[in-house]
Amino acid sequence: MAAPVLADWIRNQKLKGPAAKNATTFDRNLEEALDVRRRDHALYTLKQNLWREGTAIDFSSSDALSLGASGLLRKEFNRELACYPDLPPGPSSSRIMDGNYQYLEMVEGEIARYHDSQTALFVSSGYDANVAVFSAIPRSGDAILYDELVHASAHDGIQQSQTNCRASFRHNDVESFRDALENVIHSQPLIRLGKRSVIVAVESVYSMDADFCPLQELIDAASEIMPAGTAQFYVDEAHATGVIGPQGRGLVCQLGLQKDIAIRLHTFGKALASSGAVILGTETVRSALINFASTIIFTTAPGFPVVAAARASYRLMAAGQTIQAQENIGVLVKYFLDAMASNAAWQKAERQGIVSILVNYDWEQKPPVSHIVPIRTRPRYSYWLVFHLAFAGFITYPVEYPIIPKGQSRVRLAFHAHNTKKGRLMICSLQPVAGPKRWWKLSLDKVTSIRYRGLRSRFILLCTQMTG
Repeated sequence: MAAPVLADWIRNQKLKGPAAKNATTFDRNLEEALDVRRRDHALYTLKQNLWREGTAIDFSSSDALSLGASGLLRKEFNRELACYPDLPPGPSSSRIMDGNYQYLEMVEGEIARYHDSQTALFVSSGYDANVAVFSAIPRSGDAILYDELVHASAHDGIQQSQTNCRASFRHNDVESFRDALENVIHSQPLIRLGKRSVIVAVESVYSMDADFCPLQELIDAASEIMPAGTAQFYVDEAHATGVIGPQGRGLVCQLGLQKDIAIRLHTFGKALASSGAVILGTETVRSALINFASTIIFTTAPGFPVVAAARASYRLMAAGQTIQAQENIGVLVKYFLDAMASNAAWQKAERQGIVSILVNYDWEQKPPVSHIVPIRTRPRYSYWLVFHLAFAGFITYPVEYPIIPKGQSRVRLAFHAHNTKKGRLMICSLQPVAGPKRWWKLSLDKVTSIRYRGLRSRFILLCTQMTG
């Protein structure tokens, strides 16, 4: 199953601009723009899902609690649909027109109470939520400070904000954050006088590095430097929802900081195996979003099946049916990290600077809580490692520029509650990572004649079969 996927990937990286001379100007210009990605072998394509359709093991999807894979969510979702047989599937209008409905407001209230928030506002996605918050909440004269590794959607939202004072601080660096606050105080007299606010944007768990925000330390620093009430935090809990905190309530609830955070974002498309998201905040925040956020005003309200799926996920969490899944993730991640740390081949590759595991917590002393384990490797080695793992039956995800800065290539492993300790096979598959230096030069017409130092014969055999 992996061979056709690799063949398709190789085929899609071939430049098309030179062959588009007879195409329309419109198509030719687009192909030339896509060729920029192809030259770096970074063209995105829609590919076959090997773990869903075949026997490969999923270390790629965000279904951390295995609510989707186990069928548990589907059963609860079907029960929820059966309880409301008369609700139409779509609202047919935006919420500020005729699209609002009682069931939606009921579920928003339940989710708000679950996370100990005054209100919750259901939106289509985490991306829409970030754009909504940054375009609607910061007022003219406010400032936005953000961790340099916040999600791309946050950057897009910040670009649409009304404020001209925007600055990043080094990732999870409290001293850099202090410096950024001091700069704002000195350059913005209205903020210094307590007449404008600073919106601080962070994530509870950063998906590319799998590290946690030092939230309490950031709050303490803001309290020391800023006039009372002027620094307001916006925490994106997308990768913490369902996985972190008591019954998946997130990092803010785990730390007991609900009253210290102005706005929170929880998404449903990852560990909760649904879709959509909620923005948590006060009644004032909710009203501002409804009135000023274009992604809410000019969007059809979420349909009943979408809201029902989210409610089904929350009912499972509230009933304690995901607690064991949360615990199992920690056990599996620690098992994997222990095994890798004691593996001689891995240790050698790590000493040579070929690979390294990016975790900034003491996993030997306490169970890991993040389900994500990033493996840093050399530029473009991530693709080879991902394909190598695919042939061994493990589906992972390569991460390259522009998703992350240049030179920080990695493979992201996402663990799930349904994974087992058969992960020992993955360790064996990771051993020959030194591999080829120019594997990405591979082309379909030459694949049978190329031999790579240190590459397993099985990989060469499967590559050869692609041409047949």
